[in-house]
Amino acid sequence: QIVFQWHARIRNYTTEFESCRLEAVSLEFGDYHPLKPITVTESKTKKMSRKGSTSSTSSSSSSSVMDPLSSVLDGTDPLSLFAATADPVTAAANMDSTRKKRDKEDHLAVGSDFEPWSSKRGEILARYTTTEKLSIVSKVTTPGSAVSEKVRTRLEELDDLEEGSQKELLNLTQQDYINRIEELNQSLKDAWSSDQKVKALKIVIQCSKLLSDTTVIQFYPSKFVLITDILDTFGKLVYERILSMCVDSRVSLPDNFTPESINDTAKETCLNWFFKIASIRELIPRFYVEAAILKCNKFLSKTGISECLPRLTSMIRGIGDPLVAVCARAYLCRVGMEVAPHLKESLNKNFFDFLLTFKQIHGDTVQNQLVVQCVEIPLYLTLYSPAIDWILQCIAYRAPEGLLTEMMERCKKLGNNALLLNSVMSAFRAEFIAARSMDFIAMIKECDESGFPKHLLFRSLGLNLALADPPESDRLQILNEAWKVITKLKNPQDYINCAEVWVEYTCRHFTKREVNTVLADVIKHMTPDRAFEEAYPQLQSIIQKVITYFHDFSILFSVEKFLPFLDMFQKECVRVEVCKCIMEAFIKHQQESTKDPVILNALLHVCKTMHDSVNALTLEDEKRMLAALINGFIKMVSFGRDFEQQLSFYVEARSMFCNLEPVLVQLIHSVNQLAMETRKVMKGNHSRKTAAFVRACVAFCFITIPSLSSIFARLNLYLHSGQVALANQCLSQADAFFKAAVSLVPEVPKMINIDGKMRPSETFLLEFLCNFFSTLLIVPDHPEQGVLFLVRGLLNVIQDYTWEENCDDKIRIYTNVLHLLSAMTQETYIYHVDKVDSNDTLYGGDSKFLAEINKVCETVITQILDHLKTLGKDEALKRQSQLALYFFNTILAHGDLRNNKLNQLSVNLWNLAQKHGFADTKTMVKTLEYIKKRSKQPEMSHFAELALRLPLQSRT
Repeated sequence: QIVFQWHARIRNYTTEFESCRLEAVSLEFGDYHPLKPITVTESKTKKMSRKGSTSSTSSSSSSSVMDPLSSVLDGTDPLSLFAATADPVTAAANMDSTRKKRDKEDHLAVGSDFEPWSSKRGEILARYTTTEKLSIVSKVTTPGSAVSEKVRTRLEELDDLEEGSQKELLNLTQQDYINRIEELNQSLKDAWSSDQKVKALKIVIQCSKLLSDTTVIQFYPSKFVLITDILDTFGKLVYERILSMCVDSRVSLPDNFTPESINDTAKETCLNWFFKIASIRELIPRFYVEAAILKCNKFLSKTGISECLPRLTSMIRGIGDPLVAVCARAYLCRVGMEVAPHLKESLNKNFFDFLLTFKQIHGDTVQNQLVVQCVEIPLYLTLYSPAIDWILQCIAYRAPEGLLTEMMERCKKLGNNALLLNSVMSAFRAEFIAARSMDFIAMIKECDESGFPKHLLFRSLGLNLALADPPESDRLQILNEAWKVITKLKNPQDYINCAEVWVEYTCRHFTKREVNTVLADVIKHMTPDRAFEEAYPQLQSIIQKVITYFHDFSILFSVEKFLPFLDMFQKECVRVEVCKCIMEAFIKHQQESTKDPVILNALLHVCKTMHDSVNALTLEDEKRMLAALINGFIKMVSFGRDFEQQLSFYVEARSMFCNLEPVLVQLIHSVNQLAMETRKVMKGNHSRKTAAFVRACVAFCFITIPSLSSIFARLNLYLHSGQVALANQCLSQADAFFKAAVSLVPEVPKMINIDGKMRPSETFLLEFLCNFFSTLLIVPDHPEQGVLFLVRGLLNVIQDYTWEENCDDKIRIYTNVLHLLSAMTQETYIYHVDKVDSNDTLYGGDSKFLAEINKVCETVITQILDHLKTLGKDEALKRQSQLALYFFNTILAHGDLRNNKLNQLSVNLWNLAQKHGFADTKTMVKTLEYIKKRSKQPEMSHFAELALRLPLQSRT
């Protein structure tokens, strides 16, 4: 077997660096430069010749300077320039018409700032529930009646529904009732799709009748929501049906169509629907069904809706039950806001009608009904809230401030009714309410306590004051008046619901002293009988509000009652969520690093709480999130020049957060950074004290790394920590790190888990070893361990490692070892560590040292060539070609090709790469061009001869 000796070419790194630098080119003033502003010259003279066509000397030429980066800021971007060239008169007219159109739309349409009914629906259904049994009237269809139904007139069919065979379903639970209503909704859609329009109308009438039944009164608001869903579906189906009759196959109706553009068939169908509904004898179903199709009036006349709304408003006066009536008014407002939001007069009239009949609520009829159903008056009054809130929201939408004054006066005339006052505060803009805060407090004081609790009124006021600021002179008095009422509340749930709202007002306008007082009061109310266990959401909200307004954590943690407040969170999952909120706020708002002991002790406690929640069942994502928050805290801690205190903090953190691997990794990086900062302060010249401190840092890392489970985290940290030890002249410690890394390589598994997926590890191992080789160049040999002891040890490990059969990574690693060994033979190495003598200094180019390197090179080259021989089979020829070229490039870059054997080996490898047609022709051509180019440089003339010996073979 032929033994190839390695001959590394002698490198002059200084000269090579110089040759690789960009060439400096002198630039005349006025010449083109890529950062120079672009000058665009427009010439209006006739083009005489090519020469001088871009000259700007012509009297009619104009030039403009454009900077592509700043053009966005000064309005000269292409779109702005295009707009500027438009006719100014046309542009002004267009802008004026657009503004008018937008103003008109703002006046007419309901904007995104209007809270839709759909957002309230779920809350009403969840709030108004019952455990009592419900009943529902269901239509019974007898077999064989289909023939007779065809004969009857439609009016008779409607009568049949009102008088015919019906059955009452009794003893339904709330869920059964809801299911039955949903079935009716589906039946409506099915009947409509099967062209049974009269049946669909029957279902809607049947459902509407249910709204006159108040036998289970506390469920009525939810029933209203469910039934009006069916009415909405019906109204939409009728409207779309008539609209489809208006649409021609060629032209579709515009959104703002007029009755004149509607054909007679559609109008007749529309009238037919209104006539059918008018023939319903009972008031409540007739009102609701007509209100559901109110929008269809657009097909008949321009003033149809504006004429119908007052009539429907007046119809409601005939409904005797005040709760049924107010819900009917709410539905009319809902439909009115959808189809004609500009008709505010009708909405206002609707509400003022309600106020006139408000005294009915306290009448004998209602009181007797409540006695029968065993419902207390405070509970009964809350049933009105959804309807009144909605009516007032519609009235108050974009209303002037004067309307609020009028409403307040009307409330006073009614004896400051708490229910109305609450709805007024909920409906009008927060700015209007906040400006009159003291007036509202005076009205709240005069309210009757029996019907609607005052604390709910203060809660509504507090919600407004969280959104808008009251006059500065009133702020303290407002807080005192509100808290006098809140602190007297005996029921913990009522108390915390109010306190939660007013905490934000306190944080917004006052100092930590007032906030501390409020938190102390909350603790006092919520601690007895462990009441806090039923109020975790509200307590969480309080914490969130406090940390939203107190970004300075030294102030926050000096609030005496803040940490005792945290102690109320006894349930672990809630406590962890609160801790996460605090840490997120700290990381977001803490601008500078801190060493404040108050902050450190408090946040260590918070982080410890998060860490201790980790167990075997904790998800990886949750662990990652907790670790990121703790790491964010660790990075923000700095004791300045007190490095020993900093290291003590890291030691304490390691003992506290040992179950979260990313935190340990961060601590190792932080300690390494601390060692390098020490080196920077001492400018590389350690005193006895700093040398001992740096060794302590190194020891911290050496002890901590083995506790990590991720093998590549350990490998990379051993390498990184070894580099830090080397930079701080801790040679024996650096050797220990590198030995540990070498001994760990055999433990690398074939597959590793990356983001939950198993992937081959060899790519990561190759990357690590290449980094390791770069470091080994500058590591001096240990006097007792022999020449190249670390390189030899690593090569033995690579040799013994079990590589994948169809993988060439081992040979790529050997090729990279040749790069390292070539660099080691140089008289002066390419880089050094300050104040550390590498082997170039230690051995001074000693022949025995070079001979040892050559021995290792021979062994490595033999391994590479043996592997290339094994790739001679058909399925491996492509890999053989790639590896041959890879090895050829290594010899080209690092070998001395004046040596005949090495020169011949390179030619053989070139031919082998092309032998079976698997070589990339473009790569081969570029490589050959590079060789020819290099041959023109001094001391590289032998490359010219080499180029002649390297043929290019075509694939054919």
